[in-house]
Amino acid sequence: MKDFKRTLITTALPYANGPVHIGHLAGVYVPADIYARYLRLQGREVLMIGGSDEHGVPITIKARNEGVTPQDIVDRYHKIIKDSFEEFGISFDVYGRTTSETHRKTASDFFRKLYDKGEFVEKTSMQLYDPEANQFLADRYVVGTCPHCGNEHAYGDQCEACGTSLNATDLINPKSAITGAEPVLRETKHYYLPLDKWQPDLEKWILEDHKEWKSNVYGQCKSWLDMGLQPRAVSRDLDWGIPVPVEGAEGKVLYVWFDAPIGYISNTIDLVGDDYTKWWKDPETRMLHFIGKDNIVFHCIVFPAMLMADGSYNLPDNVPANEFLNLEDDKISTSRNWAVWLHEYLRDFPGKQDVLRYVLTANAPETKDNNFTWRDFQARNNSELVAILGNFVNRAVVLTHKYFDGVLQAAVELTEAEEKLIAQVKELKKEMSEALDTFHFREALKLAMDMARAGNQYLQETEPWKVAKSDMTRTGTILNIAINLCANLSIAFEPFLPFMSEKLVKMLGGDKITWDMLGCFDLVPAGAHIGEAQLLFEKIEDSEVEAQVQKLLDTKKANEMKAWKPEPVKSECAFEDFEKVDIRVGRVLECCKVKKSKKLLQFLIDDGTGTPRTILSGIAQSYEDPSVLVGKEICFVANFAPRKMMGIESQGMIMSAVNPDGTLTVVGPTADVQPGASVG
Repeated sequence: MKDFKRTLITTALPYANGPVHIGHLAGVYVPADIYARYLRLQGREVLMIGGSDEHGVPITIKARNEGVTPQDIVDRYHKIIKDSFEEFGISFDVYGRTTSETHRKTASDFFRKLYDKGEFVEKTSMQLYDPEANQFLADRYVVGTCPHCGNEHAYGDQCEACGTSLNATDLINPKSAITGAEPVLRETKHYYLPLDKWQPDLEKWILEDHKEWKSNVYGQCKSWLDMGLQPRAVSRDLDWGIPVPVEGAEGKVLYVWFDAPIGYISNTIDLVGDDYTKWWKDPETRMLHFIGKDNIVFHCIVFPAMLMADGSYNLPDNVPANEFLNLEDDKISTSRNWAVWLHEYLRDFPGKQDVLRYVLTANAPETKDNNFTWRDFQARNNSELVAILGNFVNRAVVLTHKYFDGVLQAAVELTEAEEKLIAQVKELKKEMSEALDTFHFREALKLAMDMARAGNQYLQETEPWKVAKSDMTRTGTILNIAINLCANLSIAFEPFLPFMSEKLVKMLGGDKITWDMLGCFDLVPAGAHIGEAQLLFEKIEDSEVEAQVQKLLDTKKANEMKAWKPEPVKSECAFEDFEKVDIRVGRVLECCKVKKSKKLLQFLIDDGTGTPRTILSGIAQSYEDPSVLVGKEICFVANFAPRKMMGIESQGMIMSAVNPDGTLTVVGPTADVQPGASVG
């Protein structure tokens, strides 16, 4: 691989219509930050560019739903996202936005250059139009029934139920999301980037020159190229976005997929000014796009075609895209609120940024979709961060204070145990470097934890607490090696756990660390005073995890309630037949579970006759404590023939309603009614 002078890292721009969640972090931002920190530790010149994508239909929809302007929405969420990233330790050199004046000018100039070169084609097409709102409808402004799975709430670009990509005209019974009106087809003209023109260049660049790309990236690109690329619209009929900068294009804006990646360039300009050309046009700069798999085509085919059409920009050297992260065995969904939001995590787990960084890296969806669970989060913290890494550092520091008042002794004579440990650390460094260089961050993190495991094993083998009874010189040597291993761990873990690393460096009295130092055992010199032991990680209790699980269960229940629809009305019933059913009001005198039955409750009802009535009902699983029904007025069918169940005669039927979650709720009057009163 070519040894570039500098590296430009870009990260997918999150939509500023909501916060970021753990899926975004695992797929894009944590791996990008790991790599940027690794390069900085090596002393390499690197820029990490991020920013909010503030145009696009999802933003206008949210603004319309809330009764505010799109600018209000992006201002709110840009701040939430930016502040969350900063608190989480994502080390952007700049985190910009696509509503900035710099971006407006950069994107407009980019379009205009391609337009003046004749790189666009103009095409007329039929697009759905809302006759009540008097506007063309972007895909997300059209809702209807998915032709593939029957979901009645599919969008014009995708069905979130089955994941199928759609065109708005594919939907069955399409409706405008603005007014609910039935859209009509009208003619409109747009500018298109002819991707087919660049197909030969893209094929050579990807299929021949970049066979080293991850298989999921290479495979998806090849699939698109094999199907044959088609011209892609670069403008839309919208009033939110960057206006198309040519005459005759009034009411049209740059399509967000064309606009957004230019944000990488404009954000670089905001940071370094005219020096941006060094990062974007100097062939000695290596460009990397960190993205999720849903952005592969845009970053490997569409954006490179834009750069080819311009002719003055570098092309990305690699696009290490990850797969998706699921949450508790279900697909993360912002529309269903099925997510762990970063800003909420930072509030619920203050000071535990590194724990989430660790778990997301250890469970990273590098080659296939993976799953996040709160139980795994707790287990990895308690059994790995606390019990392995934190435990080793704590033992080494505590023992140094116990036997030498915190003053590091000289390593006088190294034995086979020390030689073995040092060799092991050097080998682990080599393997870590290879893993990091090839974007295998999960493997690199495992190797770093293996260093901590080696430290625990070293202390168990050398037993300085026993040696101290007879040989303090040997004890000093053991603890010198242990403390210097702690210093090595502060370097090995810095890309992954930067907050822990900084804390550990200060505890050891150090300052600047570099990757070259890793594998050295003279990082903390004899005579150095080691700070008091501080817990690097704390145990996460069951109650903390249970609260998060319950939050998700509440979300799932809320989604079920929102999606619930009543069952279809049964076939017509003659009024004379209905009149035969005698529905009465009764007051519950007693209610208990029937022995040896999981389903039955036994009611004793005051039905107004003076003789209590016994009724059995199969709703026990909906009432954990049936005594809550005692004293309530309920409705029951009084004239059903008696029926024996579990040896008990039931004299009627309790009326209950089926809830969206399948549970049953006893039905009764909303006001005080005398027992025995008829319902009709």
